[in-house]
Amino acid sequence: MRELQLEVESSLAGNLEAGLLLKEISDKMEIDQRSIYVGNVDYGATAEELEAFFHCCGKMNRVTILCDRFSGHPKGYAYIEFEEQSSMKAAMVLNKSLFRGRVIKVLPKRTNVPGISTTNRGGYHGHFRACRGLAQWGPYYGKQYTGVRGRAYGCMLPWYMLESVGLLW
Repeated sequence: MRELQLEVESSLAGNLEAGLLLKEISDKMEIDQRSIYVGNVDYGATAEELEAFFHCCGKMNRVTILCDRFSGHPKGYAYIEFEEQSSMKAAMVLNKSLFRGRVIKVLPKRTNVPGISTTNRGGYHGHFRACRGLAQWGPYYGKQYTGVRGRAYGCMLPWYMLESVGLLW
């Protein structure tokens, strides 16, 4: 009897966690439907200037200018969250307009779903091969490339290294 009760409680807890996750994702999607992406923003722009520029579109909840984590310098794009979806649609009219001397790009913000990637970015997939066996790492660590077989196995070293080894000139 206790095993059955524990099983039911664990399944309810799992459903509760899944329900909270779905609610969180749906909340993000609702917010993203009222938000825009602004690209090619001048690096010296402030949130107040962006707010003043998009003031004609409607009331804003948040203006976010993204900055580099390490240097603190702006990345050149921003996100603006409006109170109403009609304000977001009005802001789309300002696509390709001038802001601080730059042509900005205004697009609807996309919703990022955790675990799903729209890009195919992976790790290192190439093969490094150098001339005359100078480099030994690649997909097969034990194999050395000792000869030059046309352009496919051509010299992949920088020109200054090739010059010092005597492979250039």
